[in-house]
Amino acid sequence: MDIKTVESIAKTSLLFDFYNGLLTERQRQVMEYYHEESLSLAEIADECGVSRQAIHDTLKKAEHALNEYEEKLGLFKKFMETREAIVDIDYRIDKLVSCITDKTQKHTDGETICGLKEIKSIINKLEE
Repeated sequence: MDIKTVESIAKTSLLFDFYNGLLTERQRQVMEYYHEESLSLAEIADECGVSRQAIHDTLKKAEHALNEYEEKLGLFKKFMETREAIVDIDYRIDKLVSCITDKTQKHTDGETICGLKEIKSIINKLEE
């Protein structure tokens, strides 16, 4: 499997986590079998008592629906932006704490205030 395929499968699984409640029961079931239980299309078809093609079509429709929900609602994108911001804030706080507590470095209140303003700026962007 190439990297793009793996990334696509991972993204679809994450989108499923966000939007599975908006899918039909059948779509949700097929997605769970395929993405969470790693069953093949043939195994899912046997389990559901339908053709492999019917499972393929259901899976594609569900994946399309998930992508449409993301385009309209953007919950996954917002989640990823928030996650990245938290990592950045955590790094900046660690850096500030290190500078303040390291007795060998000269640290000013102005630098602390500047660092805190940068963190506040990151938080403000999340609130937009």
